[in-house]
Amino acid sequence: MSDLIADIARQLDAGRVIPYLGPGMLALCAGDPVPATPQALVALMTAKVSVPHKIRQRLTQAAQYIENFKHRKSVVQIMDGAFAAVPEPSPLHRALAASAAPLWVDTWYDDTLLAALRQARPQGGWRQVQGVSQSEHFGQWTASYDADDQPTDAPLADAVPLLYRPLGGRSPAGNYLVSDSDHVEVLTEIDIQTPIPAVVQERRKGRHFLFLGCRFDDQLTRSFARQIMKRSSDTHWAVLPDAPTRMEARFLEEQGIARLPLSLAAFADGLTQALAPA
Repeated sequence: MSDLIADIARQLDAGRVIPYLGPGMLALCAGDPVPATPQALVALMTAKVSVPHKIRQRLTQAAQYIENFKHRKSVVQIMDGAFAAVPEPSPLHRALAASAAPLWVDTWYDDTLLAALRQARPQGGWRQVQGVSQSEHFGQWTASYDADDQPTDAPLADAVPLLYRPLGGRSPAGNYLVSDSDHVEVLTEIDIQTPIPAVVQERRKGRHFLFLGCRFDDQLTRSFARQIMKRSSDTHWAVLPDAPTRMEARFLEEQGIARLPLSLAAFADGLTQALAPA
């Protein structure tokens, strides 16, 4: 396994690997300042706004109920409050941010990787693109920001690395895909790739994805991952210490994702050391 981790590090250094981060990455950070699972997030939401009992543990449905009966602004305010704190980036966050990856995909709402980029690249020279809600930005799928959090539509040079946050994020503008309607709008078009930025489609070609802190035990996460990695290479890796569910195992096989049966902490130690300057 150490040889494989060293090979992944070499390919990261060569710009051939795209890190794909899920909420499980927060387990590597000290403290517990933000919700680290969909279950924790929906519990926070429903503690602030009462929703029907049958959807109290269903994040997208609870968010949709709040949006319908309390207004979209209530959803955004809850999300802004939930992710106002920024966890201290772990050594793995910082190592990935400093790597030669041309693209990072971050599928949770916290700003941890964003903070790591600012620490690793204080001079800027990177860009982020976030998914946006059709209820707030009708006809617009994404919003693009420079390293100073300023909106930009300028063409992205090949040498400029990109942080892609398909579900949005707290900073800089509180963009969130979280409710049922948010996801339905995207999933209706995602098969033909319309919501996925052209630069992401270009940069994934022939590259490997490294899934960290992700589970694929629900259809939503599988759908996003499948479409984001479309037309990439045929070899990928996912750190999954627990035995996959039947549907996860099927997804891993069909997408050419090799399961690495290590704890995320153990993998993080190995990869961070392998990426460290000699």
